[in-house]
Amino acid sequence: MKDNRYTDIKYVKSAFGIAYLGVLKAVDDYLLQRGLSESDLPNKIEEYQKALKKHSVHNGKLLAHFTDLYHELHIAGYYRGDLRSADTVKGAFKAAKDFINKLS
Repeated sequence: MKDNRYTDIKYVKSAFGIAYLGVLKAVDDYLLQRGLSESDLPNKIEEYQKALKKHSVHNGKLLAHFTDLYHELHIAGYYRGDLRSADTVKGAFKAAKDFINKLS
């Protein structure tokens, strides 16, 4: 790290990927608790969004939070590797943790 920015993005991208997989696992567990079977769990982002919309009791807030995390963790953080500021990275991980805690 230099000047509050990560210089070796390879490790940051990996951490974002792991955080995103943690979010997906939490959503899977949430959906299983709501009666979905293992074979009915989503496989694509659109299916996750549809399932959260159908099975959530949070008036769309949970879906919006999930969609934000998809863009931040998976697209910007992992896929593109655009997030390098330590404060931004920490904020994204805190948002993921908060989301997972909401589902627990």
